[in-house]
Amino acid sequence: MNFYITYGTSSYLESLKSSIHEGSLLALQNEDTAILMHETNGKSYFKEGKDYEILDSSGAIVDGKFAVLNNIPVTDEGRPVFEYRFKNRARLIEQEPGFVAIRVLRPLHSETYIILTLWENESSFKNWQQSQAYNKAHEKREKREDKQSIFARPSYVSTYYQMEIEEE
Repeated sequence: MNFYITYGTSSYLESLKSSIHEGSLLALQNEDTAILMHETNGKSYFKEGKDYEILDSSGAIVDGKFAVLNNIPVTDEGRPVFEYRFKNRARLIEQEPGFVAIRVLRPLHSETYIILTLWENESSFKNWQQSQAYNKAHEKREKREDKQSIFARPSYVSTYYQMEIEEE
C-alpha cells in the first residue's frame, strides 16, 4: 500500500482532494501550512510531495481529527533495525481512548520515516502521552546504546488538525 503527502494552501488542497476518487484522503492543517494525505494501492496524483510505503497500519485515516507526525531520519544502515523494531512493537496504542489510526511510513525518496498517529482530538493524544502504554512503547528508547548509530539526525514532531472547510 502506498501513502502520499503533499503540502499547500487549504483552498488548493481542497480542490485537489475533490479531483481524487480512489483511496482514502485526509486534509489537515496547522498554523503554518495544510497537508493532504492519500492512501492508495495506486500511483500519486500529486505533482509535488512525499512518497511512502506503508510498513504497518491500524485503523482508518479518514476518521482522524488530530494528527501527530513523528519524523525520524534513519541512516541507510539503520533501516533494517528501525523497521524490525516497529514491526515488533507492543501494539498497545490501539487500545487507548481516542486512538483512531497509526501508519508506519517508509520513505521512498528520502531518509525520513514518519510514524503517523491519528486521534479523535488533541486531548486524547496528550492523555496517551501520560499513560502506561506510552511509557511501555518508549521504555527501550532510553536503554539502547546504539540509538545514535541508526539515526541520521534528531527526530522532530509536527501536529495538524482536521481542515476547516471554508464556505463561500
